[in-house]
Amino acid sequence: MSADLHCHSTMSDGVLAPEDVARRAHDNGVTLWALTDHDILDGVPAARAQAQALGMRFIAGVEISVTWAGHTVHVVGLNVDDTHTGLVEGLRSIRVGRSERAEEMGRRLDAMGVENSYQGALAYVSNPALISRTHFARYLVEKGYCANLSEVFKRYLGEDSQAYVPMQWSTLEQAVNWILQAGGRAVIAHPGRYNYTPVQFDALFTQFRELGGEAIEVVTGSHAPHQYREYADVARQYGFLASCGSDFHGPDENRLDLGRLPAMPDDLTPVWHDWV
Repeated sequence: MSADLHCHSTMSDGVLAPEDVARRAHDNGVTLWALTDHDILDGVPAARAQAQALGMRFIAGVEISVTWAGHTVHVVGLNVDDTHTGLVEGLRSIRVGRSERAEEMGRRLDAMGVENSYQGALAYVSNPALISRTHFARYLVEKGYCANLSEVFKRYLGEDSQAYVPMQWSTLEQAVNWILQAGGRAVIAHPGRYNYTPVQFDALFTQFRELGGEAIEVVTGSHAPHQYREYADVARQYGFLASCGSDFHGPDENRLDLGRLPAMPDDLTPVWHDWV
C-alpha cells in the first residue's frame, strides 16, 4: 500500500489541476490517494473520477483552517462525504474574508517595497475565493524578492512577519464536528509546523481527542526526518492513528513529491486501516 493523503490542486493553492495531481500520484506509484484542498471540496469530483479511471483508491478529503491559541492549525478531514451540507456550508463560512485579508497583505507588502503585490498574487490564483499567502509567495519569488517560498515566509509572510495578517478561522470544535458529521476522520496536519510550547501541544492533542479527533500526520513532506520519530512517539502517547502525506503543492515547491514518502513505523495503526 502506497498512501498519500495530503496534497493540493489549483482549487486552493496547488499549481496542478485535480486531474493532473491524480495522474502524478498514479505515475509515482500511489495506490491510496486523497486530495485535501484548503477549505474547499470543489476539486473532489474531478479528482475522484480521474483516480478511479487510473485504478487508484480515492479518499475524499479537505484541509480545514483552524484558529487555536492564537495560531493557525490545519485539520485534515479524510473519507468525508463531499456533498454533506454541514461540511460544505461550514467551509463556505470560513472562506469569507480571504479577499479582504489578501488586500491588506498586499498593502503591507507594498509598504515594504514590494510592487503590485496584490495584483501579482492574483495572477497565480485559479480560485479567487481561496487566495492565500502561497500565491503572494510565488509572486515574490517570480520577481526576485526571494529565492524560494521558504525564504518568503521567513522574511515576509510568516506569523511573526510584518506583512502577516491574522485571520479568525474555524474553531477546533467546529472543524472536528464538520468532519465527523460528514462521516470522516479528523487528522491534525503536520504538527511539527506549529509554534506551541509542550504544555500547549498537550492541551491541543488532549482537546482534539476529546472532540473526536483520531489521528495525526506522522510522515509528511512538511516534517523534517527527525520529526517522523517525534510524532510517531506522540501518536503512541495519545493513542492516535497515524497518517501520511506529501503536502504536495507543485513539482518544484516541495521537499517530497507525491508518493515519495518513507514508510511509517510498523507499530503505528494507519488512519486507513479499516478503509481498505
